Amino acid sequence: MDKGILPEPHTPITEFFPRLLADPDPLKRQITLEHLLTMTSGIEWTEFGGQKSFPRMTRSGDWVDFVLKQPMSVAPGTRMEYNSGVSQLLSSILVQASGMPTARFAEAELFSPLGIDDYKWEADPQGIHTGGYGLWLRPTDMLRFGQLYLQKGRWEQRQLISRERVIRSVQPAIPVSSSNGCFYGWHWWTETFGEDKIEDQGSSSPPPSFDYFYARGYAGQFIYIIPVLDIVVVLTDDKRKKDRHPSNVFRDFIAPLLLKALK
Repeated sequence: MDKGILPEPHTPITEFFPRLLADPDPLKRQITLEHLLTMTSGIEWTEFGGQKSFPRMTRSGDWVDFVLKQPMSVAPGTRMEYNSGVSQLLSSILVQASGMPTARFAEAELFSPLGIDDYKWEADPQGIHTGGYGLWLRPTDMLRFGQLYLQKGRWEQRQLISRERVIRSVQPAIPVSSSNGCFYGWHWWTETFGEDKIEDQGSSSPPPSFDYFYARGYAGQFIYIIPVLDIVVVLTDDKRKKDRHPSNVFRDFIAPLLLKALK
């Protein structure tokens, strides 16, 4: 979007998938890039439970076609439903707009400037790199990506992503059903951690807290950015499910320690 390769977020995705203009459900014509970015497309989808939408997509011969054929459950923008299918649509859109594979675009505009030269990225049957999973990075390179966002899109002497675009992408766009008061932005999760999550210290002053946003990868891969503390935290895990750390390891063990820095 910064480079003018893609139109602004309010653009309907019918510009990239004109077949939706003939779809019998008019709601599909209301889906915009913003809805894909915030996973509020309204497409009926259950990632793993229920319909098992994600496994069904990966077993299909054309993932983009599979996603576009799914029925609508609600109007676009109504609620957030985690959907790796819309992430695949975004990857497909980037391929159409840039004229090159997603990975090659990433190498030129992101990986090379950040010094990331060792990665693996899966692709669908049409060769479109996976949008919702399947990117393998070293922890040090995950840290570089987190640092880029901590620095609001600037790396060394270059502004790789505009400051305004970075700020918008991590803004809470829609609440997610969660006991932590979690929100979702442009494929970023956002939350607040406060003193009410740790043992009461008996102080009469307002309890300290900090806002943070994070990328959450499959099976325990996380990048947390805490702007007020100027900190990036990277967590990885490759253990079998029964030996894996709990997904809330950051809030349970790391966040309480970081909170002390605000006192």
